[in-house]
Amino acid sequence: MAFSTSSRIVAARAARSVGQGALVVDFALYLHALHWSALAIGTLYSASLLVGAVATLIVGPASDRLGAKGFLLAYEALQILAAGVALLTTTTAWLSLAAVLGAFGRGANGGAGPFAPAEQSWLSRAATGSSWGRLFHTNTAVGLSGMALGAALGALPQYLAPAIPLTEGYRLLFVIVLLGSLLCLLFLAGAHEDRSAGVVGPNRPQELSGDDAPRSRPWRVLLGFAGVNSLNGLGIGMVGPLMAYWFHLRFGVGPASIGAGMSLAFLSAASLSLLGIRLVDRFGMIGTVVGMRLLGLGLLLAIPWMPSFWLAMACYIFRAALNQGSIGSRQALFLGLVDARHRGLAATVNSLSIQTPRAIGPSIAGLFFEAGLLSWPFWLAAALQGAYLVLFQRFFRKYGATE
Repeated sequence: MAFSTSSRIVAARAARSVGQGALVVDFALYLHALHWSALAIGTLYSASLLVGAVATLIVGPASDRLGAKGFLLAYEALQILAAGVALLTTTTAWLSLAAVLGAFGRGANGGAGPFAPAEQSWLSRAATGSSWGRLFHTNTAVGLSGMALGAALGALPQYLAPAIPLTEGYRLLFVIVLLGSLLCLLFLAGAHEDRSAGVVGPNRPQELSGDDAPRSRPWRVLLGFAGVNSLNGLGIGMVGPLMAYWFHLRFGVGPASIGAGMSLAFLSAASLSLLGIRLVDRFGMIGTVVGMRLLGLGLLLAIPWMPSFWLAMACYIFRAALNQGSIGSRQALFLGLVDARHRGLAATVNSLSIQTPRAIGPSIAGLFFEAGLLSWPFWLAAALQGAYLVLFQRFFRKYGATE
């Protein structure tokens, strides 16, 4: 049975997401078990995000000219190398290098990390504009489902102890990353990339097809979008990458409880991403994104006030569902800002405008954690994401999106 190109890209996302989900739960806990300080953990995450931003700057525009397939195959090869190093050693220098190359613990909902612009550009060229909303929401849901499975597997180190020491149990999870990347290579190697699709026609989502759509001035519009998106990136960096670590510091829980809770969060987000297809039909892409993110903002403010782990986790689960369930609409919107020839550029600007400010967040959060101020990152993140929502709605209403 032959699989379409878009099906192979989505299947690769599924394979990639399982290892990402396991490390979202356990990588910071692994470093903590190796006696890393909160500041050192936050700094490593920040370094990883900054290196990823530089890679994105190179890969996105290059994928428009050279094609996406080669970059994605190279990314999976790097993942295999990084996972192999992490399996073999706990030496600080080598583990840090592997973490930066493999983007360990950051999570990307199954996306290809800094190579995501190439992945998104390829996926957009493999589908017609009328199917964008459905395809991107489905792609997101598949990745989130894999993250849920990975998060559940992240509970294994605690269940295997004391038969296997906790640090050794954490290291075994890198086998999942390695196997996932091997599967990705298999899926992507057989996928066909029609590079001429980038110059045939606009192939734009229907919501951004007005006469004033900014196809002729991509840089002006994309830089404006980057300014808005940077607020979101900094807010994400304050709480997202170190959430599992925060649960451990705040409530003293281990990977079994955190993995179970995060698995539910990713499953809920996957379900809401599929529901987002219907919400887009009813409320439009902009209305869907703003409504879901606004509800998520209220839950973000509630998390640090919760007196018990499972109440805080319940708020996190619903917030993750609302925020991540809108990813498909956001991807379709920003890719629709330009014509098909500049999809890699648009995806690059989106990734950079999130990753670069996001890289600052873990270091700031680590400083707050060291000082015992566990609630402060949430207040700062809420302020930043509130401003982002206001400007996001104004931006897309200005540049031709319709409901």
